Amino acid sequence: MSVKIMKCLILAAGKGSRLAARGDSKPLVSFLGLTLIERAILAAQSCGLTEFYVVTGCNGEKVRAFLDKFSQGKNLNITHVINEDWEKENGLSVLKAKELLDEKFILMMVDHLFDSDILVKLTQQQIQEGEVILAVDSNVNSNSLVDIDDVTKVHIEDGKILDIGKNVSEYNAFDTGFFLCSPSIFAAIETSIDRNNDSTLSGGIRILANAGTARALDISGNFWMDLDDENAFRKARKHILGKLTKFSDGPVSRYLNRPISTRITRFLVKTKVTPNQVSFFSFLLCLISSVLFLKGGYATLLSGAVLAQIASIIDGCDGEIARLKYQSTAFGGWFDAVLDRYADAFLLFGLTCHIYFLNDNFLYIIVGFLALTGTFMNSYTADKYDTLMKKKLGPEDDYFRIGRDVRIAIIFLGALINQILLVLFIIGVVTNVENVRRVLILSKDEKKRMCKKED
Repeated sequence: MSVKIMKCLILAAGKGSRLAARGDSKPLVSFLGLTLIERAILAAQSCGLTEFYVVTGCNGEKVRAFLDKFSQGKNLNITHVINEDWEKENGLSVLKAKELLDEKFILMMVDHLFDSDILVKLTQQQIQEGEVILAVDSNVNSNSLVDIDDVTKVHIEDGKILDIGKNVSEYNAFDTGFFLCSPSIFAAIETSIDRNNDSTLSGGIRILANAGTARALDISGNFWMDLDDENAFRKARKHILGKLTKFSDGPVSRYLNRPISTRITRFLVKTKVTPNQVSFFSFLLCLISSVLFLKGGYATLLSGAVLAQIASIIDGCDGEIARLKYQSTAFGGWFDAVLDRYADAFLLFGLTCHIYFLNDNFLYIIVGFLALTGTFMNSYTADKYDTLMKKKLGPEDDYFRIGRDVRIAIIFLGALINQILLVLFIIGVVTNVENVRRVLILSKDEKKRMCKKED
């Protein structure tokens, strides 16, 4: 029976001289709106870890003061571990926590970025007394995010670590810097120091490897990166911003809105702007847009359509900020969805009134009603449809989806050519046909599941 891992040891004692231009303390270097130490702790917390032991050294007082304030604001349990020998090898930082950790724990580095799946997979492993499990990446031939001259190499055979080090000649995996440890790691590092005068963490792992108690968990396919220098910093930022696309993004959002919204988000994360504030601002833009539609005239119509498209782009920033800064909440997602529904209603109401005031034809009211009904049902059916597609496909796969991004793009293009009746007609037809298609797909899936139960 596996024991739930709750404790996390984070090594944050180094100077980080290669990132000195960004600050005099590496743990406090800001990356996309969060310091590295904030990002490490919040990422680990999102994986279920609740107790944190942070080893500080260089500029330790400054880092510890920051952590005290951070822990109070987030109601976190953070224990300070001081390493006065921080200029020496990283194994000494691990040893400083020996008296504090007498059970299994996660060990990680403050300057490593990663997918949460890595820690989730590690914490789910069954580990025996005296063992250590290292998360490794077996993609050694085509990982462009790895600095091959600086990364620690690992030689693995049948899930066991045979050798580890930066200068290992024969290797088939990279050390990601994430470990599931038993307290045996402390004795192993001490043995490495006594036998080999080697106080590195890798030295301790080699001792365990020789005893056959160092295992490897292959996490290839998951993102991880050592944020060691400026080049790695820029690569990581580009990669993470590029991965903000959501599974449920439609074609307009994926290929037009996201490339713009991520650039806006890159600056917003540096501010105190919250995701909910961004959601409300996007809604206000749609509200102004609908008022412009009501005023009549091509100039105000086009201005309103431009504002609606801008709002559609900004609407992606709230989720991006939430994911980058670990501010995602159930309320935030619900609040955004509610505002989007109101925004849709105002936009379509404004367009319907715009065309009706110009032509005074009741048929336009009917077309507008169909567009509004189709839009609302499109949003209502989205959750179950997206859930089914995510289950059938993988999170990286695209699938056919008509959503809010497409509807607002249709509004923008229709306003551009001054064809609002056509806009309402297309939205009405497309959304209602899409709703029927989703119902049929979900019905077919339900029948398949019922048949499997009967079998």
